[in-house]
Amino acid sequence: MNQYKKVAFYTLGCKLNFSETSTISRLFEDSGYAKVDFEETPDIYVVNTCSVTENADKKCKQLVKRALKINPNAFVAIIGCYAQLKPTEIAQIPGVDIVLGANEKFNLIEHIEKLESKPIETVVSFESIKNTKDFIPSFSYGDRTRSFLKVQDGCDYFCTFCTIPLARGNSRNATIEETIGEAKKIAETDVKEVVLTGVNIGDFGQGGEENLFGLIQELDKVEGIDRFRISSIEPNLLSNEIIQFCLADSKRFVPHFHVPLQSGNNRLLKAMRRKYLRELYAERVAHIKSLRPDACIGVDVIVGFPGETDEEFMDTIDFLKDIDISYLHVFTYSERANTTAVKLGDAVPMNVRKERSKMLHILSDKKKRSFYEQNIDSTRTVLFENEEDTGIMYGFTENYVKVKAAFDPTKINTFQTVRLTEIDRDGVMKCAFVG
Repeated sequence: MNQYKKVAFYTLGCKLNFSETSTISRLFEDSGYAKVDFEETPDIYVVNTCSVTENADKKCKQLVKRALKINPNAFVAIIGCYAQLKPTEIAQIPGVDIVLGANEKFNLIEHIEKLESKPIETVVSFESIKNTKDFIPSFSYGDRTRSFLKVQDGCDYFCTFCTIPLARGNSRNATIEETIGEAKKIAETDVKEVVLTGVNIGDFGQGGEENLFGLIQELDKVEGIDRFRISSIEPNLLSNEIIQFCLADSKRFVPHFHVPLQSGNNRLLKAMRRKYLRELYAERVAHIKSLRPDACIGVDVIVGFPGETDEEFMDTIDFLKDIDISYLHVFTYSERANTTAVKLGDAVPMNVRKERSKMLHILSDKKKRSFYEQNIDSTRTVLFENEEDTGIMYGFTENYVKVKAAFDPTKINTFQTVRLTEIDRDGVMKCAFVG
């Protein structure tokens, strides 16, 4: 299909999706295609979908409609988790030309170039997720400050609320040696910070000879990358040796963990089929803070899980108030096809879910402000990124405090030593440059 030469991408969902979209876009560029922005009348649109976000079908339809408004003759490809879970449903969206499942998305170019023209009927190519065995290394590149490095894919946990194992298959990864090879490719660019991403990265190695601790020890030796962050890790897989290494022994890993909790009530954790209880979670937080009181700890929480009573929700509120965490990512439970959670209890009314979500967002704001206040007058290293507002640039400290300063092009993508001075009305930290 040589008439198609310009391609645009749109990514929904997580850091893992962004790393894969970036890798697929490089495959297009290596094949002679020009990557352009969504609005620049591309010949091909590629939408990488997510199954976690609500209204996946609605978002897909909106993006396809928007794409065809820009270029009515464009070729539209839908890939990603939602494409694996609901390929037939996506194929019914007017204007979609091809839908590829988990096994096929990295072969998108081959599928497109086999076609001599836009298909009359949508091409759907996917296999049972049980057949998805390969691990395809990926990393994002384009935002020159930061890269998302995919170190693991899939999940063997089957939490009762989650469709990810159905969309991405079993837990798998490359070897440590191969993963280090990908990190070294990033090190050859001007990227300064790498975020390790995956579905369940703590499961790296799946209990074999290699494991996440071994991986991070080797990554810490990679020259040319100044910072590593762990995007998210299950509390039962966040071992004391990983905590000790990242917070005390490492040269490059930063004092920032994102540790999913989901509920502060043990009955609900068991109903969710989580692999820990709240007591273990509290131990992990306490251990992190004992080593580095300034460490940032982010938390995922689900509200409105089937059967969640007011008392059980207040268990979560009280538990989070009592532990020293820094911010929350709040998810309102939504029913998912082919998950067992929908059978586990009475549905929580949507208005109650929204009210509980609001309460947790307020708690998150308080926790974040308290954490930021603890950092006032401290001296930190900030990696400044491209400007977001005219005349202002933003960056993050090693312990994930968002900082703003007057825009200076010479400071973009550089580390600057600053003293944190005050929190502005938007909840961002102001600073003074040191030296």
